[in-house]
Amino acid sequence: MKILVVNAGSSSLKYQLFDMDTESVIVKGGAERIGIPGSVLTQKANGEETVIEKDMPNHKVAMQLVLDALVHPEYGVIRSMSEIDAVGHRVLHSGGDFDRSVLLNDEVLKICKKNAELGPLHMPANILGMEACREVMPDTPMALVFDTAFHATMPPHAYLYAIDYDDYKKYKIRRYGFHGTSHKYVSQEAIRYLGVPAEQTKIVTCHLGGGSSISAVLGGKCADTSMGFTPLAGVPMGTRSGDIDPAVLEYLAEKKGYSVADCVTYLNKKSGVAGISGVSSDFRDLTKAAAEGNERAALALDVFAYGVKKYIGAYVAAMNGLDCLVFTAGIGENTWQVRKMICDGMDYLGIRIDEARNEQKNDGSIHDITADGSRVKVLVIPTNEELVIARETKELVEG
Repeated sequence: MKILVVNAGSSSLKYQLFDMDTESVIVKGGAERIGIPGSVLTQKANGEETVIEKDMPNHKVAMQLVLDALVHPEYGVIRSMSEIDAVGHRVLHSGGDFDRSVLLNDEVLKICKKNAELGPLHMPANILGMEACREVMPDTPMALVFDTAFHATMPPHAYLYAIDYDDYKKYKIRRYGFHGTSHKYVSQEAIRYLGVPAEQTKIVTCHLGGGSSISAVLGGKCADTSMGFTPLAGVPMGTRSGDIDPAVLEYLAEKKGYSVADCVTYLNKKSGVAGISGVSSDFRDLTKAAAEGNERAALALDVFAYGVKKYIGAYVAAMNGLDCLVFTAGIGENTWQVRKMICDGMDYLGIRIDEARNEQKNDGSIHDITADGSRVKVLVIPTNEELVIARETKELVEG
């Protein structure tokens, strides 16, 4: 079975084609600058890269260009579109209407459009991707895999905010959590590595990238997660503030003459480690600057690591223990300095890492950085969200 995985952004469309018999990637690529002058499609297959510069005024045109590239006689990888058995779409928000992946139909699309207001930065683009695929591939089954679905197992005491309960019911204001496909993948890989039944495990997964989130995974299911109603909540991130006293919004509005929208933009785009450091949102730049003596860069790293450390401690308390701590995503997989900062001083919780192993470059497999004698396993696991989407699409189509 061949499955096409699509991740549509506001001006981009990333894709991978999987051979699910071997779970291998046949081709990957992406269309960029959709609706913007200078649009381009890049496709990588068999070790070669093809770049196509062509006007893409909308997602439908971009999707058609992707399909044309897949079947192109020179750089394509399949003979015809009939070889694609299904399409899996990454979708940000289920709005609580779906607690698992679902097949796309008119009613499901209608619900997604209703929930678009819950994810205004991502959902409209996700919907455009669905509609574009349906137009150019009307007879191909399609699945929607939600970032929020893995977190649907959280109990009410973990996802409820302390607001008027009627407002929660009416407006769906609650903790949803995001990066669900990543947390699901790495927690399942960790369980396999530990070699014990899933129901006996207590795992904290740290998805650390431009957007970062921490999850408590108890018995193989999400018990709590750091992101909330939106991906703005939780630990400090590249340009996002993370958790903050909500009264700051009123104070900012008064002092800077901001509207509510201005305040939200400020917290999403002008805050986080970029705001603290004044250097960058990229942790490669921050670690370099800190090593060269930049105090604000060092402070930004301290604030980030401390924020992650606090969530880990909270989740150890919530689960009454910890078997395994997992680092993943761009920072979690590649920035050994940040892993060390987070794990230092957590001996009381049984978390100790081997510094030499921690500094070794990750080769793409599970990297065990646990110190000898540590009660808790500490693993670096490269995430594979696209494979999760492909697996769930296959399961839905076959089921």
